[in-house]
Amino acid sequence: MTSRTVVIRAEGGAHARPVAELVRLAMAHPEPVGLTTAEGRRVDLGSVLAVMDLALVPGDAVVLTAEGPGADDLLDALAKVLDG
Repeated sequence: MTSRTVVIRAEGGAHARPVAELVRLAMAHPEPVGLTTAEGRRVDLGSVLAVMDLALVPGDAVVLTAEGPGADDLLDALAKVLDG
């Protein structure tokens, strides 16, 4: 499993547009993709509602995880979305 720690810098945090993009990227990946908050809450990035429920704001640190081929590239793309 590959992981990446990211500090959210996107203006407005993880609101509807960035979350939709995170889910779109995760759903295109054939293996599980997850997000874990600093508090230890883990969600599957395939669920818009689960990610929105975290109410992530700028400055929050999260750990993104992915498995399988292309995981590094996927994590780069996910981190870019959260960077704004």
